[in-house]
Amino acid sequence: MGSYFKNTPDREGFFGEYGGAMLPPPLVPHFKEIEAAYDRLSKSSEFLNDLKYIRKHFQGRPTPISYLRNLSKLGGGAQIYAKREDLNHTGAHKLNHCMAEALLAKHMGKTKLIAETGAGQHGVALATAAAYFDMECEIHMGEVDIKKEHPNVVRMKLLGATVVTVTEGAATLKEAVDSAFGSYMGQADKALFGIGSVVGPHPFPKMVRDFQRIVGTEAREQFLEMNGELPDMVAACVGGGSNAMGLFSGFIDDEDVLLHGVEPFGSSTKLGDHAATISYGEDGDIHAFRTLVLKDEDGNPAPVNTIASGLDYPGVGPEHAHLHKIGRVNYTGATDKEALDAFYQLSSKEGIIPALESAHVVAFAMREAKDNPGKSILINLSGRGDKDIDFVTEKYGFGE
Repeated sequence: MGSYFKNTPDREGFFGEYGGAMLPPPLVPHFKEIEAAYDRLSKSSEFLNDLKYIRKHFQGRPTPISYLRNLSKLGGGAQIYAKREDLNHTGAHKLNHCMAEALLAKHMGKTKLIAETGAGQHGVALATAAAYFDMECEIHMGEVDIKKEHPNVVRMKLLGATVVTVTEGAATLKEAVDSAFGSYMGQADKALFGIGSVVGPHPFPKMVRDFQRIVGTEAREQFLEMNGELPDMVAACVGGGSNAMGLFSGFIDDEDVLLHGVEPFGSSTKLGDHAATISYGEDGDIHAFRTLVLKDEDGNPAPVNTIASGLDYPGVGPEHAHLHKIGRVNYTGATDKEALDAFYQLSSKEGIIPALESAHVVAFAMREAKDNPGKSILINLSGRGDKDIDFVTEKYGFGE
């Protein structure tokens, strides 16, 4: 374990200025119970061996790294590689922490899992984990996202989950989080809130990051084996930021490796047209933790918009806010148009249909490749696009 992880976050769950747990009093003992259980089980050989077995024999890990030969040739500069989390069972990185959260819940004697979901990948992964461990599952999802990500709604229901339609406000990810938190308040004795990213009150930003570190651990070893050296650049899309923290964790102590987080720049820089929290946000509190937040003129979380439902959040993981503040990660973005073009390009040139979330980092790699001849770029292909094909083809057709 590198020096960074020994000291980050601190015992109160702060990554520098960001993080913590600003909970309503009734939830404090429940989150303390989760923290104590995680501290104990994360050092338990039984828990770790169970998780290792699940990752190999159920999830299908390790996922490979693919050299994107045709995209690299098209870019005419850097060589582009992709960590293939789309090949993880259920089609995204989300199962890495969902199986671990469910295993944690089982050890704590819980019988139910509750969560929010945006694109539906976290909901599918948690429903899968609940089925595996024979637990109840309740997933809250915004009405807008339910229409946009219909295939994942069907999957969640087939997996035995109850899907709660959230109609308040913008009816997207933030409102789904609000709704799930409200439901959890009355069921905390029997349920675990399986937060879907490196967000929320402590210990979830640390815990989800630690469960996602398998991505970076595998990727570092695989890239070295393939190329005899580390990549020059490592990049991932950032909404809440779990897939990015998973990949970054393998390289965060390697000062020569440049780390890039790619936010959703949406359709314009106007507030309400994007979800680029680090690029345009300010310090604030959301969902019981301190981070960067996109705010409206009244100081409340602002409406956000992006083609990718899984990036549709007006906050960001506190660790990302910290890494931005200390300058370890460069945060940039890709527009809806760039992401859509990358979606079509990766599909037609490489035979890989990416999630719209992941398409943002594909767009970044294609853009950067031209200016970095002889360099290598490793991206996290955090999910596959089965969930998005109906929405994309019905609204935008089949590309050029």
